[in-house]
Amino acid sequence: MLEIFEYSFMIRAFSAGAIIGLLAPLIGTFLVARRYSLIADSLAHVSLAGVAIGLITGIYPVYTALGTTIIAALLIEQLRSSKRLSGESALAIFLSGGLAVAITLIGLANGFNVNLFSYLFGSIATVQNIDVWVIAGLGVTVGGIIILLYKELFFLSFEEEVAIVQGVPAKVMNSMLMILTAVTVALSMRIVGALLVGALMVIPVIAAMQVARSFKATVFYAVGLGFVSVWAGLFAAYYLNIPAGGAIVLSSLALLLGSMLLRR
Repeated sequence: MLEIFEYSFMIRAFSAGAIIGLLAPLIGTFLVARRYSLIADSLAHVSLAGVAIGLITGIYPVYTALGTTIIAALLIEQLRSSKRLSGESALAIFLSGGLAVAITLIGLANGFNVNLFSYLFGSIATVQNIDVWVIAGLGVTVGGIIILLYKELFFLSFEEEVAIVQGVPAKVMNSMLMILTAVTVALSMRIVGALLVGALMVIPVIAAMQVARSFKATVFYAVGLGFVSVWAGLFAAYYLNIPAGGAIVLSSLALLLGSMLLRR
């Protein structure tokens, strides 16, 4: 089985996948705690528009996806915090709007191609060295910020009004969480695919909640389950010749089922 690591593209895929497997559930834990799980799917659809822009203009698509998802994340948070729209309404607008823009741009670019397909569903064969370096650099940055702001984010996730009274800069912290979510979504596309990245941010967290007895334990379990899901999915994708994103999500669903049975 270890002959899989004789191929350089698999080493790149597992290296990038390890970072994504740890990072996505880490962010997802705070999103699930806030009942804001659909933000990942909304931003993923917006990121498709960014990818299409990158493919049309010749700019590295991860960079254009990063820019569009960060802008969308800040706009969603602004609409939510201003009370002009409910959180669900803002997410629905950006989910459908982002997909509409992506489809329009894809049509202008003469339809689907291999590169775009890999961003939709993930592809272990197309992970390049630049992908690994970008994912590693931004992944370490995002993880470090989450660890640094853990107490504030935890407080805001459960008692936002009390946290504001205690002097926690809620607006800044909420905007920071949205930016970190946007970065994670954009980074995950090469491994999981834009259409499935939301599942990796949510399913391991739900699985962890079945057996964890505290929020901190949920974070650790979710990160571990996310890591296992990605590696198991990459092995399955290689040996069964199936899309990496689908294999990873199916692995996380299997772990969710196992955790539910364990709880019973």
